[in-house]
Amino acid sequence: MGVPMLGCRCAVCTSSDPRDSRLRPSIMLRWKEPQDDPNESDRERVVIIDTGPDFRAQALRVGLTRVDAVLYTHGHADHIFGMDDLRPLSFAVYREGAPVLLYASEKTTEILTRVYDYTFSPDATYAYRPRVELRPLLAENFVFGVRFLRVPIQHGTLRIVGYRFGRVAYLTDVSDIPEESFSLLEGLDHLIISSLRHRPHPSHSTLAQARAFAERIGARHTWFTHIAHELGHAETERSLPETMRMAYDGLSFPVELG
Repeated sequence: MGVPMLGCRCAVCTSSDPRDSRLRPSIMLRWKEPQDDPNESDRERVVIIDTGPDFRAQALRVGLTRVDAVLYTHGHADHIFGMDDLRPLSFAVYREGAPVLLYASEKTTEILTRVYDYTFSPDATYAYRPRVELRPLLAENFVFGVRFLRVPIQHGTLRIVGYRFGRVAYLTDVSDIPEESFSLLEGLDHLIISSLRHRPHPSHSTLAQARAFAERIGARHTWFTHIAHELGHAETERSLPETMRMAYDGLSFPVELG
């Protein structure tokens, strides 16, 4: 629900630490795509994982001027309700001859096409609808030269999607990790995994559960995300080992995508 949470006056929601102000989770990947023509400069590619209801604010904060593709983890509101804000960015890439590519599971595709009927309906006539194109989410997808592995994870009773790209994995809304998925998570430099709070939740990991997953996966660096207002940034981070840290809005670091 974001932090500060509407209507709440707890210590975290009223904290002066900017790291305790949290928009709904999403990440952006940027890289240079080499061109076949040696006379052409490398092309920047921008890929987003999830467009939540705060996507517009996040895009403005980083000065985003283009998005080439979005990969969705699942179809809940806090992960898809910013899709319409792709519109002006999609016009920019569409002028270059391509829509924004949206990769989603069958279930998430069904939700997107229902929620955004004015965009995806065969009868859609709205002239300013987003210029986007749904693509099937396979076991692996190559997105502008980068390989994205689909990592099945459990979100309560729902089977949803995490992603591995290069030596990084992004797993949000985790309540459990199927045994077969651990083999997809070996040799990571960075693990980004959700950690909601201390108290048990039916569809999200507690901090202790997320730490246990992280310890088994053994990434060099672990970042906890999708954090509720029960966890203050500074206090929680003091309890973590050096290899595990709390993510915060605006966090940026280089990753190996090869």
